Amino acid sequence: MRHLIKHTTRYHYTDPVSYSIQVLRLTPRQDEHQRLLRWHIEAPGLLEEQVDAYGNITHTLTLTQPHDAIELKVTGQIEVSPLDGGAVHGEDNRLPVQAYCVPTPLTAYDDGIRAFAQGVLPAGLRGPDDALALAEAIAQRVVYEPGMRTAQTAASQVLAQGHGVCQDHAHLFLACARALGCPARYVSGYLYADADHMSAHAWADLWWPRHGWTSIDVTGRQYASERHCRLAVARDYASASPVRGVRTGGGEESIRMDVLVQQ
Repeated sequence: MRHLIKHTTRYHYTDPVSYSIQVLRLTPRQDEHQRLLRWHIEAPGLLEEQVDAYGNITHTLTLTQPHDAIELKVTGQIEVSPLDGGAVHGEDNRLPVQAYCVPTPLTAYDDGIRAFAQGVLPAGLRGPDDALALAEAIAQRVVYEPGMRTAQTAASQVLAQGHGVCQDHAHLFLACARALGCPARYVSGYLYADADHMSAHAWADLWWPRHGWTSIDVTGRQYASERHCRLAVARDYASASPVRGVRTGGGEESIRMDVLVQQ
């Protein structure tokens, strides 16, 4: 399946920003299932390209002149082939899988998360089918509310409040998997929904010694497929977010994001 992607992100500030640095993870990863046909990022300044510790392509944008807005435009085409049971092969894995067992502030597990995970899977995570069962339990326990915009809610709070967005589902899934001793990582990307809609999305990968990485769409309660376009992987949203930055000044910030797709 080929996806023609157009993604625009606009930041507006109530006061002038004197200095800002943005790290962009807006270039898809390439593996046996994803092939970039063409890709372009338009930004109000020079972009410095690097590859981070997770194997993600990043671009750093530094603005040193006063500004009250930033607009980032991404256009490109990518070809995604089907994933057999969500299996991911042939990608740039720079870190040992044990790195994805380490909790983070957004994915730390407590007694409540451990009890929830063990209640769903008393025998532990033994294979991909168990991962789907965990995704189903999380999607039932945490109601999806698309109007919510924050991705900075810790997994324990997500479980307690019982509602959230796809990033929250992914963080809780990671916390449960790690509580059960399974390496798991966060995935940031796009989801092709139908002929006119593609949205920014988040899901998770689990590592199995026999299978390697298996990609699970927790919100969709299914394996990731050719409808999923992978941008970045990391231990949580903070290290895989499409855009993350710091600034001096600016006052209040508002963000608008538009994602469109054509086949």
